[in-house]
Amino acid sequence: MRLAIAALFIVGADLFAAAADPAIEARITRIENGLLPAARIAGRPDEPWTLAARMKHYGVPGVSIAVINDGHLEWARGYGLARAGDAASVTADTLFQAASLSKSVTAVAALSLVEAGQLDLDADVNTRLTSWKILAAPIAAGAPVTLRQLLSHTAGLMVHGFAGYAPDSPRPTLLQILNGTSPANSKPIRLDQKPGAKWRYSGGGYCVVQQLLLDVTKIDFPTLLRERVLVPAGMTASTFAQPLPAPLVAHAAAGHRADGSRVEGDAHAYPELAAAGLWTTPTDLAAFLLSLQHALAGQPAPLSRASVETMLDVPIPGSDMGLGIGVRGTGEKLLLSHSGANEGFRCIYVAYPRTGRGAVIMTNSDEAGPLFPEILRALAREYAWPDYLVAEKTAAPLDPVAFDAYRGIYQREETRLAFFRKDDRFYVQAVDEERQEIFPSSDREFFRLDSPRTYAFQRNADGDVTHVIRREGSAQIFQRVR
Repeated sequence: MRLAIAALFIVGADLFAAAADPAIEARITRIENGLLPAARIAGRPDEPWTLAARMKHYGVPGVSIAVINDGHLEWARGYGLARAGDAASVTADTLFQAASLSKSVTAVAALSLVEAGQLDLDADVNTRLTSWKILAAPIAAGAPVTLRQLLSHTAGLMVHGFAGYAPDSPRPTLLQILNGTSPANSKPIRLDQKPGAKWRYSGGGYCVVQQLLLDVTKIDFPTLLRERVLVPAGMTASTFAQPLPAPLVAHAAAGHRADGSRVEGDAHAYPELAAAGLWTTPTDLAAFLLSLQHALAGQPAPLSRASVETMLDVPIPGSDMGLGIGVRGTGEKLLLSHSGANEGFRCIYVAYPRTGRGAVIMTNSDEAGPLFPEILRALAREYAWPDYLVAEKTAAPLDPVAFDAYRGIYQREETRLAFFRKDDRFYVQAVDEERQEIFPSSDREFFRLDSPRTYAFQRNADGDVTHVIRREGSAQIFQRVR
Protein backbone atom coordinates (compact mmCIF):
# COMPACT_ATOMS: atom_id res chain seq x y z
CA MET A 1 0.00 0.00 0.00
CA ARG A 2 1.36 3.39 -1.00
CA LEU A 3 1.27 6.43 1.24
CA ALA A 4 -1.43 8.88 0.24
CA ILE A 5 0.32 12.19 -0.25
CA ALA A 6 -1.65 15.41 -0.37
CA ALA A 7 -2.51 16.56 -3.85
CA LEU A 8 -1.01 19.91 -2.99
CA PHE A 9 2.73 19.45 -3.43
CA ILE A 10 4.39 21.19 -0.52
CA VAL A 11 7.69 22.87 -1.28
CA GLY A 12 9.79 23.85 1.71
CA ALA A 13 11.51 27.16 2.15
CA ASP A 14 14.72 27.84 0.27
CA LEU A 15 17.78 28.12 2.47
CA PHE A 16 19.52 30.66 0.30
CA ALA A 17 18.40 33.91 -1.19
CA ALA A 18 20.55 32.94 -4.16
CA ALA A 19 17.88 30.39 -5.04
CA ALA A 20 15.67 33.37 -5.95
CA ASP A 21 18.03 34.09 -8.86
CA PRO A 22 15.84 33.63 -11.97
CA ALA A 23 18.42 31.44 -13.70
CA ILE A 24 18.74 29.15 -10.68
CA GLU A 25 14.98 29.07 -10.20
CA ALA A 26 14.61 28.02 -13.83
CA ARG A 27 17.11 25.22 -13.23
CA ILE A 28 15.25 24.05 -10.15
CA THR A 29 11.97 24.03 -12.08
CA ARG A 30 13.51 21.96 -14.88
CA ILE A 31 14.83 19.46 -12.35
CA GLU A 32 11.52 19.27 -10.46
CA ASN A 33 9.77 18.52 -13.74
CA GLY A 34 12.53 16.49 -15.36
CA LEU A 35 12.98 13.23 -13.47
CA LEU A 36 14.09 10.61 -15.96
CA PRO A 37 13.83 6.83 -16.37
CA ALA A 38 16.82 4.54 -16.71
CA ALA A 39 16.41 4.22 -20.47
CA ARG A 40 14.66 5.57 -23.53
CA ILE A 41 13.67 3.94 -26.79
CA ALA A 42 15.93 5.13 -29.62
CA GLY A 43 14.15 7.69 -31.74
CA ARG A 44 11.51 8.50 -29.14
CA PRO A 45 11.49 11.67 -27.03
CA ASP A 46 11.99 11.49 -23.29
CA GLU A 47 8.90 11.26 -21.13
CA PRO A 48 10.03 12.91 -17.88
CA TRP A 49 8.17 12.79 -14.59
CA THR A 50 7.65 15.45 -11.95
CA LEU A 51 9.24 15.03 -8.55
CA ALA A 52 5.78 15.33 -6.98
CA ALA A 53 4.42 12.49 -9.11
CA ARG A 54 7.33 10.17 -8.33
CA MET A 55 7.16 10.89 -4.61
CA LYS A 56 3.49 9.91 -4.75
CA HIS A 57 4.32 6.86 -6.90
CA TYR A 58 6.82 5.50 -4.39
CA GLY A 59 4.99 6.71 -1.29
CA VAL A 60 7.80 9.01 -0.13
CA PRO A 61 6.44 11.72 2.19
CA GLY A 62 9.42 14.07 2.13
CA VAL A 63 12.57 14.83 0.15
CA SER A 64 15.35 17.34 0.77
CA ILE A 65 17.97 18.19 -1.87
CA ALA A 66 21.15 20.26 -1.84
CA VAL A 67 23.11 20.88 -5.04
CA ILE A 68 26.78 21.79 -5.38
CA ASN A 69 27.88 23.58 -8.55
CA ASP A 70 31.05 25.43 -9.48
CA GLY A 71 32.54 24.67 -6.07
CA HIS A 72 29.77 26.11 -3.92
CA LEU A 73 26.31 25.26 -2.64
CA GLU A 74 24.03 26.55 -5.39
CA TRP A 75 20.65 25.71 -3.87
CA ALA A 76 18.88 23.65 -1.23
CA ARG A 77 15.19 22.90 -1.02
CA GLY A 78 12.71 20.65 0.77
CA TYR A 79 9.62 18.94 -0.65
CA GLY A 80 6.62 17.25 0.89
CA LEU A 81 5.94 16.38 4.51
CA ALA A 82 8.34 15.93 7.39
CA ARG A 83 5.83 13.75 9.23
CA ALA A 84 2.82 12.02 7.72
CA GLY A 85 -0.36 13.05 9.47
CA ASP A 86 0.59 16.61 10.32
CA ALA A 87 1.22 19.78 8.37
CA ALA A 88 4.95 20.13 8.97
CA SER A 89 6.65 20.49 5.60
CA VAL A 90 10.20 19.54 4.74
CA THR A 91 12.49 22.54 4.45
CA ALA A 92 16.19 22.87 3.75
CA ASP A 93 16.64 22.95 7.55
CA THR A 94 14.80 19.69 8.30
CA LEU A 95 17.00 17.10 10.01
CA PHE A 96 17.23 13.55 8.66
CA GLN A 97 19.10 10.47 9.80
CA ALA A 98 22.20 10.15 7.62
CA ALA A 99 22.44 6.39 8.23
CA SER A 100 25.60 4.99 6.61
CA LEU A 101 26.66 8.41 5.35
CA SER A 102 27.83 8.70 8.97
CA LYS A 103 30.73 6.44 8.03
CA SER A 104 32.24 9.06 5.73
CA VAL A 105 32.21 11.63 8.53
CA THR A 106 33.65 9.09 10.97
CA ALA A 107 36.46 8.31 8.52
CA VAL A 108 37.46 11.98 8.40
CA ALA A 109 37.57 12.09 12.21
CA ALA A 110 39.77 8.99 12.30
CA LEU A 111 42.12 10.39 9.66
CA SER A 112 42.39 13.65 11.58
CA LEU A 113 43.70 11.63 14.52
CA VAL A 114 46.17 9.93 12.18
CA GLU A 115 47.35 13.39 11.10
CA ALA A 116 47.73 14.33 14.77
CA GLY A 117 49.90 11.28 15.41
CA GLN A 118 47.38 9.66 17.75
CA LEU A 119 46.57 6.77 15.41
CA ASP A 120 48.36 4.76 12.74
CA LEU A 121 46.41 3.59 9.70
CA ASP A 122 48.39 0.37 9.36
CA ALA A 123 49.05 -0.65 12.96
CA ASP A 124 47.25 -3.46 14.76
CA VAL A 125 44.22 -1.74 16.33
CA ASN A 126 44.27 -4.23 19.21
CA THR A 127 47.41 -2.48 20.45
CA ARG A 128 45.34 0.71 20.98
CA LEU A 129 42.01 -0.78 22.04
CA THR A 130 41.85 -0.86 25.83
CA SER A 131 38.16 -1.45 26.62
CA TRP A 132 37.63 -4.32 24.19
CA LYS A 133 39.70 -6.46 21.82
CA ILE A 134 39.07 -8.14 18.48
CA LEU A 135 39.16 -11.84 19.29
CA ALA A 136 41.80 -13.93 17.55
CA ALA A 137 40.45 -16.32 14.93
CA PRO A 138 42.15 -19.19 13.07
CA ILE A 139 41.04 -17.73 9.73
CA ALA A 140 43.07 -14.57 10.43
CA ALA A 141 46.27 -16.65 10.43
CA GLY A 142 47.90 -14.06 12.67
CA ALA A 143 47.14 -11.11 10.36
CA PRO A 144 46.32 -7.97 12.37
CA VAL A 145 43.27 -5.79 11.84
CA THR A 146 44.21 -2.21 10.94
CA LEU A 147 42.36 1.09 10.91
CA ARG A 148 42.76 1.26 7.12
CA GLN A 149 40.97 -2.09 6.84
CA LEU A 150 38.19 -1.07 9.21
CA LEU A 151 37.51 2.15 7.29
CA SER A 152 37.55 0.40 3.90
CA HIS A 153 35.44 -2.64 4.89
CA THR A 154 38.34 -5.03 4.33
CA ALA A 155 38.99 -6.13 7.94
CA GLY A 156 37.03 -9.38 7.65
CA LEU A 157 34.59 -8.50 10.43
CA MET A 158 30.98 -9.62 10.65
CA VAL A 159 27.71 -7.61 10.91
CA HIS A 160 26.59 -5.72 7.83
CA GLY A 161 24.26 -3.17 9.39
CA PHE A 162 21.96 -2.31 12.27
CA ALA A 163 18.22 -2.03 12.92
CA GLY A 164 18.43 0.59 15.67
CA TYR A 165 16.23 0.74 18.76
CA ALA A 166 12.69 2.04 19.19
CA PRO A 167 12.24 4.67 21.93
CA ASP A 168 10.59 2.18 24.30
CA SER A 169 13.31 -0.45 23.81
CA PRO A 170 16.36 -0.77 26.07
CA ARG A 171 19.47 0.53 24.34
CA PRO A 172 22.73 -1.38 24.59
CA THR A 173 26.12 0.05 25.38
CA LEU A 174 28.78 0.01 22.70
CA LEU A 175 30.48 -2.90 24.46
CA GLN A 176 27.23 -4.88 24.39
CA ILE A 177 26.95 -4.20 20.66
CA LEU A 178 30.53 -5.32 20.08
CA ASN A 179 29.91 -8.51 22.04
CA GLY A 180 26.40 -9.11 20.71
CA THR A 181 24.95 -9.40 24.21
CA SER A 182 21.49 -8.34 25.39
CA PRO A 183 19.91 -5.92 24.79
CA ALA A 184 21.90 -5.61 21.53
CA ASN A 185 19.83 -6.82 18.56
CA SER A 186 22.83 -7.63 16.35
CA LYS A 187 25.35 -10.45 16.31
CA PRO A 188 28.80 -10.27 17.95
CA ILE A 189 31.41 -8.46 15.89
CA ARG A 190 33.93 -11.18 15.12
CA LEU A 191 36.44 -12.09 12.44
CA ASP A 192 35.25 -14.61 9.88
CA GLN A 193 37.54 -13.64 6.99
CA LYS A 194 41.25 -12.99 6.81
CA PRO A 195 41.95 -9.28 7.40
CA GLY A 196 42.84 -7.44 4.20
CA ALA A 197 41.95 -10.35 1.92
CA LYS A 198 38.75 -9.04 0.37
CA TRP A 199 36.06 -6.40 0.57
CA ARG A 200 32.80 -6.96 2.43
CA TYR A 201 30.64 -4.18 3.82
CA SER A 202 30.76 -4.15 7.61
CA GLY A 203 28.96 -1.69 9.83
CA GLY A 204 30.40 -3.79 12.63
CA GLY A 205 33.88 -2.64 11.67
CA TYR A 206 32.81 0.95 12.27
CA CYS A 207 31.67 0.03 15.78
CA VAL A 208 35.26 -1.07 16.36
CA VAL A 209 36.41 2.31 15.00
CA GLN A 210 34.03 4.01 17.42
CA GLN A 211 35.53 2.11 20.37
CA LEU A 212 39.05 2.80 19.11
CA LEU A 213 38.44 6.55 18.96
CA LEU A 214 36.93 6.49 22.45
CA ASP A 215 39.85 4.52 23.91
CA VAL A 216 42.50 6.71 22.28
CA THR A 217 41.00 10.16 22.92
CA LYS A 218 38.93 9.56 26.09
CA ILE A 219 36.33 11.93 24.57
CA ASP A 220 32.70 10.94 24.04
CA PHE A 221 31.95 10.29 20.38
CA PRO A 222 29.46 13.13 19.67
CA THR A 223 31.84 15.68 21.20
CA LEU A 224 34.86 14.26 19.38
CA LEU A 225 33.08 14.34 16.01
CA ARG A 226 31.80 17.85 16.62
CA GLU A 227 35.30 19.08 17.39
CA ARG A 228 37.12 17.13 14.70
CA VAL A 229 34.69 17.37 11.76
CA LEU A 230 31.32 19.04 12.24
CA VAL A 231 32.53 22.45 13.40
CA PRO A 232 35.59 22.65 11.10
CA ALA A 233 33.48 21.62 8.08
CA GLY A 234 30.71 24.11 8.88
CA MET A 235 28.11 21.42 9.65
CA THR A 236 26.34 23.65 12.14
CA ALA A 237 23.00 21.80 12.20
CA SER A 238 24.44 18.31 12.64
CA THR A 239 24.87 16.06 15.66
CA PHE A 240 25.84 12.51 16.55
CA ALA A 241 23.77 12.67 19.74
CA GLN A 242 21.48 9.64 19.96
CA PRO A 243 18.62 9.81 20.62
CA LEU A 244 18.13 13.25 19.13
CA PRO A 245 18.16 15.96 21.84
CA ALA A 246 14.65 17.20 22.70
CA PRO A 247 15.16 20.79 21.39
CA LEU A 248 15.94 19.39 17.93
CA VAL A 249 13.05 16.93 17.65
CA ALA A 250 10.66 19.57 16.27
CA HIS A 251 13.09 20.20 13.40
CA ALA A 252 13.45 16.51 12.49
CA ALA A 253 11.68 14.38 9.94
CA ALA A 254 9.97 11.18 11.04
CA GLY A 255 10.93 7.93 9.36
CA HIS A 256 8.22 6.08 7.41
CA ARG A 257 7.65 2.44 6.53
CA ALA A 258 6.70 1.01 3.15
CA ASP A 259 3.02 1.14 4.08
CA GLY A 260 3.27 4.85 4.90
CA SER A 261 3.12 4.45 8.67
CA ARG A 262 5.58 6.31 10.85
CA VAL A 263 8.45 4.43 12.45
CA GLU A 264 7.89 3.65 16.13
CA GLY A 265 8.54 6.87 18.01
CA ASP A 266 9.24 8.55 14.63
CA ALA A 267 12.87 7.39 14.58
CA HIS A 268 15.00 4.61 15.96
CA ALA A 269 18.05 5.43 18.04
CA TYR A 270 21.41 4.18 16.78
CA PRO A 271 24.06 3.77 19.50
CA GLU A 272 26.24 2.49 16.64
CA LEU A 273 27.17 6.14 16.18
CA ALA A 274 30.17 5.77 13.88
CA ALA A 275 28.22 3.55 11.51
CA ALA A 276 24.78 5.15 11.49
CA GLY A 277 24.32 7.83 14.17
CA LEU A 278 24.46 11.20 12.39
CA TRP A 279 21.47 13.55 12.22
CA THR A 280 22.03 16.20 9.58
CA THR A 281 20.71 18.11 6.56
CA PRO A 282 21.66 17.94 2.89
CA THR A 283 23.10 21.43 3.28
CA ASP A 284 25.45 20.29 6.03
CA LEU A 285 26.49 17.20 4.07
CA ALA A 286 27.16 19.44 1.09
CA ALA A 287 29.45 21.48 3.36
CA PHE A 288 31.19 18.22 4.29
CA LEU A 289 31.71 17.32 0.62
CA LEU A 290 32.98 20.82 -0.11
CA SER A 291 35.49 20.46 2.73
CA LEU A 292 36.95 17.42 0.93
CA GLN A 293 37.09 19.42 -2.29
CA HIS A 294 38.82 22.28 -0.47
CA ALA A 295 41.40 19.88 0.95
CA LEU A 296 42.15 18.46 -2.50
CA ALA A 297 42.69 22.03 -3.71
CA GLY A 298 45.09 22.73 -0.85
CA GLN A 299 42.67 25.04 0.93
CA PRO A 300 41.93 25.01 4.69
CA ALA A 301 39.82 21.99 5.65
CA PRO A 302 39.45 19.44 8.48
CA LEU A 303 41.95 17.20 6.65
CA SER A 304 45.08 17.89 4.65
CA ARG A 305 45.25 17.20 0.94
CA ALA A 306 47.46 14.16 1.58
CA SER A 307 44.94 12.69 4.01
CA VAL A 308 42.02 13.12 1.61
CA GLU A 309 44.08 11.52 -1.16
CA THR A 310 44.67 8.62 1.24
CA MET A 311 40.94 8.50 1.90
CA LEU A 312 40.35 8.05 -1.83
CA ASP A 313 42.76 5.12 -2.16
CA VAL A 314 40.93 1.85 -2.87
CA PRO A 315 42.72 -0.98 -0.97
CA ILE A 316 40.90 -3.80 -2.80
CA PRO A 317 40.80 -3.18 -6.59
CA GLY A 318 37.29 -3.43 -7.96
CA SER A 319 35.59 -2.72 -4.63
CA ASP A 320 35.12 0.99 -5.46
CA MET A 321 35.52 1.71 -1.74
CA GLY A 322 38.10 4.00 -0.23
CA LEU A 323 38.25 4.89 3.44
CA GLY A 324 34.63 5.53 4.34
CA ILE A 325 33.69 6.69 0.88
CA GLY A 326 32.80 5.20 -2.49
CA VAL A 327 35.30 6.06 -5.23
CA ARG A 328 34.98 5.66 -9.01
CA GLY A 329 36.62 7.27 -12.01
CA THR A 330 39.66 9.48 -12.36
CA GLY A 331 40.49 13.07 -13.18
CA GLU A 332 37.46 15.26 -13.78
CA LYS A 333 35.29 12.12 -13.72
CA LEU A 334 36.37 11.21 -10.19
CA LEU A 335 33.10 10.41 -8.41
CA LEU A 336 32.67 10.15 -4.65
CA SER A 337 29.45 8.63 -3.35
CA HIS A 338 27.75 6.85 -0.49
CA SER A 339 24.19 5.79 0.26
CA GLY A 340 22.50 5.14 3.56
CA ALA A 341 19.51 3.27 4.99
CA ASN A 342 18.21 3.52 8.54
CA GLU A 343 14.73 2.43 9.62
CA GLY A 344 12.40 4.82 7.77
CA PHE A 345 15.17 6.90 6.18
CA ARG A 346 17.09 6.69 2.90
CA CYS A 347 19.80 9.07 1.64
CA ILE A 348 22.61 9.43 -0.87
CA TYR A 349 25.37 11.83 -1.84
CA VAL A 350 27.41 12.12 -5.02
CA ALA A 351 30.27 14.52 -5.67
CA TYR A 352 32.75 15.34 -8.41
CA PRO A 353 35.50 16.98 -6.32
CA ARG A 354 37.74 17.87 -9.28
CA THR A 355 35.00 19.93 -10.92
CA GLY A 356 33.10 21.16 -7.87
CA ARG A 357 29.77 19.50 -8.61
CA GLY A 358 27.50 17.17 -6.70
CA ALA A 359 24.30 16.69 -4.73
CA VAL A 360 22.88 15.31 -1.51
CA ILE A 361 19.39 13.79 -1.32
CA MET A 362 17.75 12.82 1.96
CA THR A 363 14.31 11.27 2.46
CA ASN A 364 12.07 9.98 5.24
CA SER A 365 10.91 6.71 3.67
CA ASP A 366 12.05 3.11 3.30
CA GLU A 367 10.74 3.29 -0.28
CA ALA A 368 12.95 6.09 -1.61
CA GLY A 369 15.72 3.96 -3.14
CA PRO A 370 14.30 3.88 -6.70
CA LEU A 371 13.62 7.63 -6.53
CA PHE A 372 17.29 8.52 -6.16
CA PRO A 373 18.49 7.57 -9.66
CA GLU A 374 15.54 9.38 -11.21
CA ILE A 375 16.48 12.60 -9.40
CA LEU A 376 20.17 12.08 -10.13
CA ARG A 377 19.47 11.68 -13.84
CA ALA A 378 17.58 14.99 -13.82
CA LEU A 379 20.51 16.65 -12.06
CA ALA A 380 23.01 15.02 -14.40
CA ARG A 381 21.20 16.37 -17.45
CA GLU A 382 20.89 19.88 -16.02
CA TYR A 383 24.48 20.13 -14.76
CA ALA A 384 26.20 18.04 -17.46
CA TRP A 385 27.50 15.35 -15.13
CA PRO A 386 29.39 12.48 -16.80
CA ASP A 387 27.34 9.81 -14.98
CA TYR A 388 23.68 9.01 -14.31
CA LEU A 389 22.83 9.26 -17.98
CA VAL A 390 19.74 7.84 -19.65
CA ALA A 391 20.62 4.72 -21.65
CA GLU A 392 19.33 4.52 -25.20
CA LYS A 393 17.89 1.15 -26.20
CA THR A 394 16.42 -0.31 -29.35
CA ALA A 395 13.17 -2.25 -29.20
CA ALA A 396 13.17 -5.38 -31.35
CA PRO A 397 10.15 -6.12 -33.53
CA LEU A 398 7.79 -8.66 -31.96
CA ASP A 399 4.38 -9.78 -33.14
CA PRO A 400 1.99 -9.08 -30.25
CA VAL A 401 0.44 -12.51 -30.75
CA ALA A 402 3.85 -14.11 -30.16
CA PHE A 403 3.88 -12.52 -26.71
CA ASP A 404 0.85 -14.60 -25.76
CA ALA A 405 3.16 -17.56 -25.14
CA TYR A 406 4.60 -15.60 -22.20
CA ARG A 407 1.32 -14.37 -20.71
CA GLY A 408 0.67 -15.75 -17.25
CA ILE A 409 1.71 -15.76 -13.59
CA TYR A 410 5.27 -16.53 -12.45
CA GLN A 411 6.26 -17.01 -8.82
CA ARG A 412 9.41 -16.95 -6.69
CA GLU A 413 8.85 -17.48 -2.97
CA GLU A 414 6.15 -14.94 -2.00
CA THR A 415 6.60 -12.71 -5.06
CA ARG A 416 4.35 -13.10 -8.08
CA LEU A 417 4.78 -11.46 -11.48
CA ALA A 418 1.97 -11.19 -14.01
CA PHE A 419 2.83 -10.72 -17.70
CA PHE A 420 0.09 -9.55 -20.06
CA ARG A 421 -0.58 -7.39 -23.09
CA LYS A 422 -3.07 -4.63 -23.71
CA ASP A 423 -3.60 -2.72 -26.93
CA ASP A 424 -0.57 -4.54 -28.38
CA ARG A 425 1.69 -3.27 -25.61
CA PHE A 426 3.43 -5.58 -23.14
CA TYR A 427 3.36 -5.27 -19.35
CA VAL A 428 4.65 -6.81 -16.12
CA GLN A 429 2.95 -6.28 -12.78
CA ALA A 430 3.98 -7.43 -9.32
CA VAL A 431 1.43 -7.85 -6.55
CA ASP A 432 0.46 -4.51 -4.95
CA GLU A 433 2.46 -2.59 -7.56
CA GLU A 434 1.56 -0.64 -10.65
CA ARG A 435 1.96 -2.28 -14.04
CA GLN A 436 5.12 -1.44 -15.95
CA GLU A 437 5.51 -1.52 -19.69
CA ILE A 438 8.24 -3.81 -21.03
CA PHE A 439 9.90 -3.75 -24.43
CA PRO A 440 11.41 -6.63 -26.42
CA SER A 441 15.17 -6.71 -26.97
CA SER A 442 14.80 -10.11 -28.67
CA ASP A 443 12.04 -12.63 -29.19
CA ARG A 444 12.32 -13.77 -25.54
CA GLU A 445 14.04 -10.95 -23.62
CA PHE A 446 12.44 -7.72 -22.43
CA PHE A 447 13.56 -4.53 -20.70
CA ARG A 448 11.96 -1.66 -18.80
CA LEU A 449 12.54 2.06 -19.18
CA ASP A 450 11.91 2.95 -15.54
CA SER A 451 14.57 0.63 -14.10
CA PRO A 452 17.52 -1.57 -15.17
CA ARG A 453 15.42 -4.72 -14.71
CA THR A 454 15.24 -7.19 -17.57
CA TYR A 455 13.19 -10.35 -18.09
CA ALA A 456 14.20 -13.44 -20.08
CA PHE A 457 11.69 -16.24 -20.68
CA GLN A 458 12.86 -19.86 -20.65
CA ARG A 459 11.41 -22.89 -22.44
CA ASN A 460 11.75 -26.60 -21.63
CA ALA A 461 12.71 -29.35 -24.07
CA ASP A 462 9.11 -29.49 -25.31
CA GLY A 463 9.12 -25.78 -26.13
CA ASP A 464 6.80 -24.78 -23.28
CA VAL A 465 7.54 -21.54 -21.42
CA THR A 466 8.28 -22.59 -17.83
CA HIS A 467 10.31 -19.80 -16.20
CA VAL A 468 11.27 -16.16 -16.44
CA ILE A 469 14.60 -14.81 -15.19
CA ARG A 470 14.48 -11.32 -13.73
CA ARG A 471 17.82 -9.54 -13.67
CA GLU A 472 18.89 -6.39 -11.87
CA GLY A 473 22.46 -7.07 -10.89
CA SER A 474 21.72 -10.60 -9.68
CA ALA A 475 19.40 -13.09 -11.39
CA GLN A 476 16.13 -14.31 -9.87
CA ILE A 477 14.24 -17.25 -11.39
CA PHE A 478 10.43 -17.24 -11.31
CA GLN A 479 8.49 -20.42 -12.09
CA ARG A 480 5.36 -20.27 -14.19
CA VAL A 481 2.32 -21.22 -12.09
CA ARG A 482 -0.39 -20.51 -14.65
